[in-house]
Amino acid sequence: MKQKNKSIDYYLGLAYKIEIIKDKHEGGYTIHCPELPGCITCAETIEEGVKMIEDAKIAWLEACITDNFPIPEPSNLEDYSGQFKLRMPKSLHRTLAEKSREEGISMNQYCLYLLSSTTKVHS
Repeated sequence: MKQKNKSIDYYLGLAYKIEIIKDKHEGGYTIHCPELPGCITCAETIEEGVKMIEDAKIAWLEACITDNFPIPEPSNLEDYSGQFKLRMPKSLHRTLAEKSREEGISMNQYCLYLLSSTTKVHS
């Protein structure tokens, strides 16, 4: 059974993320699509891995369509506003406000600095 009105070509046309991880112990690379759980391959070179992950993606999508398993679509930046509300203890609020004043920046900028300095961000 096919998924409602969505073919494999539809999914192959979407911009799924591909992550490439160098295997420091065995050599080569592990390549996977984080938005498609279990869609993974290994290769000796990045070029070979990029080709192989496309084959793995086709097989993964075909299996999901055949088994009528839901296929996630990739997220994009338009799905995020860049804002969220955060509740915290008053003592932490005070500490952050004091530190931001010492730095001469807004508390919002200071918190963004703290988050970005401790979070690995991928573009």
